[in-house]
Amino acid sequence: MNAEEIRNYAWQLNDVTEGFPFGEDTLVFKVKEKIFLLLALDESPLRFNVKCDPDKAIEWREAYPETVLPGYHMNKKHWNTVIIDGRLSRKQLEEMIQDSYRLVGKIRS
Repeated sequence: MNAEEIRNYAWQLNDVTEGFPFGEDTLVFKVKEKIFLLLALDESPLRFNVKCDPDKAIEWREAYPETVLPGYHMNKKHWNTVIIDGRLSRKQLEEMIQDSYRLVGKIRS
């Protein structure tokens, strides 16, 4: 996925807003006025931060230690930084975004 595909995916979710509260290099997506996705536009390879269930966050990190890291500048227990380098499938990336959206918005699946 590239930045535009991530943006388009996030916009398919209900009640999503976007903005640049931290500067022009970080695109932030919110649901119910709470951040669920931060997309670093100035990084190569592309990366994003998503909120996770703490147990699931550890599972992702253990399964993909070079691609899924503790959340950069975030609460390491609840957030992961995901590097988009081709090791994770589009489906996996979308799952992480969807999980974050649900957790932050307290939306049931």
